[in-house]
Amino acid sequence: MANAPLTNFVHEPDPDNPGWSRWRIADAARFNEAVLGKQIVRAEGDSTCRMRMIPRDPLHTNSAGRVHGAITLSLIDVSLFSAMYVLRGVDAGRSVTVDLTTQFIGAGDATRPLDSVVELLRETHRMAFLRGLVVQDGDIVASFTATIRKPSKAA
Repeated sequence: MANAPLTNFVHEPDPDNPGWSRWRIADAARFNEAVLGKQIVRAEGDSTCRMRMIPRDPLHTNSAGRVHGAITLSLIDVSLFSAMYVLRGVDAGRSVTVDLTTQFIGAGDATRPLDSVVELLRETHRMAFLRGLVVQDGDIVASFTATIRKPSKAA
């Protein structure tokens, strides 16, 4: 499927990471870029996409020195929209999160990349149903399920 024009986002090859693309909000002062920092994405099959960020200590850590749960949740939420764009060409700037359920399974290590691996389970005209894991190498940090509402054609 051809990708729709993006509203407020940029998706382009990342020269620092062959095989990955840079995913960023056009206005670097906004939440995604300002808080999470650099995000890269790649498709891993027809229905799976991986988004990666590099945690920054102390900015992304809690008082115990582990990745803060709010950073994990933010990564999950952003990864839902990048996955829909990478996998199906759905404009991230006009989609919205309907629900997001997360189970925190392990503590995130601030010294390793944090990946959100998103699987698209089903897509209808207006909705997408997804699930995934936040992982660091073989360690599971969180699991999640989510529903997003895709933009209307008229918008």
